[in-house]
Amino acid sequence: MAVLLVLVTIALYWPATHHDFLNFDDNQYVLDNPHVNSGLTWENARWALGSGYAENWHPVTWLSHMLDCQMFGLKPWGHHLTNVLLHALNAGLVFALLRQMTGATWRSMWVAAFFALHPLRVESVAWVAERKDVLSGFFGLLSLVFYALYVRVKSSEADGKRRKSQGGGPWSLSYLPSSIFYLLSLCFFALGLMSKPMLVTWPFLLLLLDYWPLRRLELPTLNAQRSTVLRLVGEKIPFFALAAASSVVTFVVQRNAMTAGENFSLGARGGNALISYCRYLGKLFWPTDLAVFYPHPGQSPMARVLLAVGLILGISAFLFVQRRRFPFLLMGWFWFVGTLVPVIGLVQVGKQAMADRYTYAPAIGILVAVIWGLHGLAQGGRYQKIALSVAGWVAIVLCLALTRQQLRYWKDGVTLFQHALAVTENNYLARKAFADELDMKGRIDEAILQYQEVLRLEPDSVEAHSSLGIAFGENGQTDEAIHQFQEALRLKPDSVEAHSNLGIAFVRKGQIDEAIRHFQEASRLNPDDPVAHYNLGNILVSKGQTDEAIRQYQEALRLKPVDAIAHYNLGNALARKGQTDEAIRQFQEALRLKPDFADARKNLDSVLAAKAASAQQPGTSSKP
Repeated sequence: MAVLLVLVTIALYWPATHHDFLNFDDNQYVLDNPHVNSGLTWENARWALGSGYAENWHPVTWLSHMLDCQMFGLKPWGHHLTNVLLHALNAGLVFALLRQMTGATWRSMWVAAFFALHPLRVESVAWVAERKDVLSGFFGLLSLVFYALYVRVKSSEADGKRRKSQGGGPWSLSYLPSSIFYLLSLCFFALGLMSKPMLVTWPFLLLLLDYWPLRRLELPTLNAQRSTVLRLVGEKIPFFALAAASSVVTFVVQRNAMTAGENFSLGARGGNALISYCRYLGKLFWPTDLAVFYPHPGQSPMARVLLAVGLILGISAFLFVQRRRFPFLLMGWFWFVGTLVPVIGLVQVGKQAMADRYTYAPAIGILVAVIWGLHGLAQGGRYQKIALSVAGWVAIVLCLALTRQQLRYWKDGVTLFQHALAVTENNYLARKAFADELDMKGRIDEAILQYQEVLRLEPDSVEAHSSLGIAFGENGQTDEAIHQFQEALRLKPDSVEAHSNLGIAFVRKGQIDEAIRHFQEASRLNPDDPVAHYNLGNILVSKGQTDEAIRQYQEALRLKPVDAIAHYNLGNALARKGQTDEAIRQFQEALRLKPDFADARKNLDSVLAAKAASAQQPGTSSKP
């Protein structure tokens, strides 16, 4: 059954392997990240372990992307395939986990199937940059699986019942000491945190599993079980310690991203968090109008906030009252509520109100509560079982259809962001991304209109000013471009992108010294930016400063070795200096990276011919 579920999941998401990268985090994570796209090396692994790049510390995720680049290069199908396979494996792990803990095969299968096939999973699977979701989910679920094994084996050890008839043979895992499973659970938890820190609530989830279905404690008798509670909490101390360490690291590396939330008061963040819980519930049961970005509403109407408070408290109170008869309802509900806490927006990172990808792990709790609850209702008679079974299969078919439809929106950036604009209001980020896609496709006039609309919605957007400036420059409107870049620098004086782009604009105006000043400032602000070094190299060549230009090209290539044009320009500079053999190597590397690079082929042939002619002159040949 698990294998069948995995295969169905792969088949459903297979169209994602035909999608391209998105110019929306995929470039930052893979395409334009030289540490990642140069593959898996010791140097890159050290960078992954010590880097807070992209305002995240998730070294295991970086290593995963590096391994993809090592195996598939920059061919998007391979990167998408890894996401699909990880999600399919996660579906199998959900089934294995629940069946192991409860012994309920069909209920476990229903939960795993809805988890795997639900449209809310599309964002995590079809977006290469969201590898961290499926990867942390993989390690997080493995941690739960081994924790459940630890509890089972520990119970057998305590009862002295570890017999072959229970273990299933001499090679059964139950013959290993329980401490092995505990350590494996802890290790996989650590790997999960290093994939995405959203798993910081996992130690609390382990305590929930102790309540149900592992039944290591009972809520009604907590006072009488004080020693048991202390023992179970103490058992989780290593997990809490790892979660605390991950939280500290995450806070440090995301401090800049957290400033984006400074415009929202604590009341606005709290109100949005409460409403988002209800919106997540709604999208779990009615998954329509899904978007890649939901803009934060700011201060929500008090009536909506109070309604959300009433709904959350009402559900919590009702399930607490029913805890003895239906403990799975309370466990599932708090699984959902608790695992959403790190991303619910009380600590705002970014400007989104919510995100579909945040439901990846929390949805499992609601699915457990619903499936086990419906199973309880079906005990009333044959017709109830038939009706619920039919309803379940109808829901699965709807999930398949909606998920396949949602996948189509992710086939390219234009389609994705057009859809987001259609289902949301005042979505400046989706409009900015839509404009970027139009610009990349050469639809400059349309892109300019979209950028201007973005600035109407978000006048202080540095990125929108810079992008509008680039579009004006591409349209030959250099003065307008300079104005936009200067406006971006007024808003953010240390913007590397704005300095680089302003330098390019000044080159077009013939103001070379001004251009050099901005390129040098960009390089000073971010010494690891290959574009800044490349641009500085180009302009130094035009000024006749060839030696310094060569140094800048070499630095750009150290940071981004796969830049064919930089290899080509370095080859030209070396040829000017008479360093023929080095120039040949650079032209050859440019052609290796870009076989149809006609100018590189022409210059290589020219340098090779000049070298051959020089070798034939008297006194220059080393041959007798």
